[in-house]
Amino acid sequence: MSNKKDPVDVSKRNVLKGTAGILAAGSMPLIFTSNAYAGYRNEPKGGSVTFGFNVPQTGAYADEGADELRAYKLAVQHINGEGDGGMLNTFSSKALKGNGVNGKKVVYVTGDTQTKSDAARASAKRMIEKDGAIMITGGSSSGVAIATQGLCQEAGVIFMAGLTHSNDTTGKDKRANGFRHFFNTEMSGAALGPVLKNNFGTDRTAYHLTADYTWGWSQEGSIKKYTEQLGWKTAAAVRTPLGAGDFSQYITPVLNSGADVLVLNHYGKDMVNSLTQAVQFGLRDKQVNGKDFAIVVPLYSRLMAQGAGENVKGIFGSTNWHWSLKDEGSQAFVKSFGKAYGFPPSQAAHTTYCQAILYADACQRAGSFKPSAVGAALEGFKFDGMGNGPTEYRADDHQCFKDVLVVKGKENPSSKFDVLEVVEVTPRSQVEYQASMLGGELGPYNNG
Repeated sequence: MSNKKDPVDVSKRNVLKGTAGILAAGSMPLIFTSNAYAGYRNEPKGGSVTFGFNVPQTGAYADEGADELRAYKLAVQHINGEGDGGMLNTFSSKALKGNGVNGKKVVYVTGDTQTKSDAARASAKRMIEKDGAIMITGGSSSGVAIATQGLCQEAGVIFMAGLTHSNDTTGKDKRANGFRHFFNTEMSGAALGPVLKNNFGTDRTAYHLTADYTWGWSQEGSIKKYTEQLGWKTAAAVRTPLGAGDFSQYITPVLNSGADVLVLNHYGKDMVNSLTQAVQFGLRDKQVNGKDFAIVVPLYSRLMAQGAGENVKGIFGSTNWHWSLKDEGSQAFVKSFGKAYGFPPSQAAHTTYCQAILYADACQRAGSFKPSAVGAALEGFKFDGMGNGPTEYRADDHQCFKDVLVVKGKENPSSKFDVLEVVEVTPRSQVEYQASMLGGELGPYNNG
């Protein structure tokens, strides 16, 4: 149960606490105007309510952002009663009736995070102050998500995180106004560890190339934690800049490092480029320490795998969801998305669609858009029918817990979209942990 009280006035201490989270992301806070609203921030008065979709439309994660935006638009259609309803037909909660939320039609505004924290905060602030957004959602970078979450906490609106995988989002940097559907690096490590042991053994030496920001650090730490428990050694862990493009200078030292596994803690176009260049350097054909050299991509997406082509064959990783799943919810979403756009959705699309639906459903169940009321409806909420099996929004840290998929690049794909296969569904019980393990405090809700 939550020990937060409702309503909550934001004290000077709590405002400073929110600001500290933004400063930790590497930039000065954005100051919000006050006394421009009554009741709570951006309380909708007319016949519509505005959602803010803040995604990377440019930058290294732009492909993921484009798919997120497609999914958000589809979710709005379904909430408003347009189209075939998608996962509203399979969602265990039946609060939404396809006639908007709390009697209001959902409209939306968009922003480009550029995969940069400063740009993400600026576009979120604009959507909140200028466009009256009641909720901000999106992002394909944990650095962006953490910065935006801190800003939404300060502003007094709910943040429904998009694609963010760092432990910190619902760990040391968690906030009461923030909620995450996507899994995290701790869960990836717990799911991948046994699979890596079964396929590569316990006597391995790993070399990490790591995106140099919060997600990369978190992913590197989790994979090191679980592989070193198996007996693996770590030869080196080298940080690489986001959007580097050419990774050859980082791959060359791997050849003489004595490592027999390369772990690519990269995402989006960075993963496509680093994996492609590693294969071009012949790493997959090498034998080191009497073993076939292996490459691991801890966080996969269909978009990345598709971009890397044949280079992904046989390479293991984890994913939050995959379009090939046969459950009723997944198939309903794949059908709706495919009809609208002509191709299957990515995990980024799936998680953002779910976040939009989950937020709207919580508002409907709460009978309010007030952040503390919506948060109370989300905390401890258990649901099914949205593609991940039984899922819970844990009250202690606002992290969703569900099964985790381990996948590998498919050896004989049947189409350009059929590039990953699910090799194991890791049960929630294997990846769950105590909320206190990752640190941080939610603090009180801010209603604006």
